Amino acid sequence: MLIVKDAVVRYGAIEALHGITFEVKQGEVVTLLGANGAGKSTTLRMLSGLHAPSSGTITFEGNDVTKVKAHMFSSMGISHVPEGRRIFPQMTVQENLEMGAFGRKDNYDEDMERMFTLFPILKERRKQLGGNLSGGEQQMLAISRAMMSHPRLLLLDEPSMGLAPMIIDQIFRIIGEIRDAGTTVLVVEQNAAQALRLADRGYVMENGVIAFSDDAAKLLHDPRVRAVYLGESVD
Repeated sequence: MLIVKDAVVRYGAIEALHGITFEVKQGEVVTLLGANGAGKSTTLRMLSGLHAPSSGTITFEGNDVTKVKAHMFSSMGISHVPEGRRIFPQMTVQENLEMGAFGRKDNYDEDMERMFTLFPILKERRKQLGGNLSGGEQQMLAISRAMMSHPRLLLLDEPSMGLAPMIIDQIFRIIGEIRDAGTTVLVVEQNAAQALRLADRGYVMENGVIAFSDDAAKLLHDPRVRAVYLGESVD
């Protein structure tokens, strides 16, 4: 579904991504792991058109999207839930969801009800302002808003950040349900154990490069991952 080849991203004179290559297959959950500053969020911003690569290529469903502008990605089937959620705080829950469906020509009532089924608390809060929701509720809203555009590829940046363990479990369970319903997911996540238990495959980034990759189950038991990302000592 997605092929990134030799992609370089620069912020002025600073090179943030040094020629990364990876792929995401249809129907997978793939996770990008790495420390702060490794280039994970930059990778997602590149994939949603917010930072075009200075060299390299991005292919989505067989089409070269390397130079496509950011506002076109949603209509092409890619939705991005950024770090920090970025909901519209002065809009209600329902209005936020309607904004997620902006540009659709069909009736989206059924999709809104599906979001309320996935996240029942949002149905209870549908008339509340987004800014009055808890952190976990805002994350649920951000994911739901992204899903309202009918994405075939969902990009999630740190969905568990700042949330209580019980809410994190719920968020990841829902991500699994989204995948099972047919949406491919690429997730950046600091909680390596949680991400790898959900994902099919994973890539580990270090200093703007992909250091290594493997099936998620193998990465979960890889001594390098366990030492650096799970806080376990290795002999």
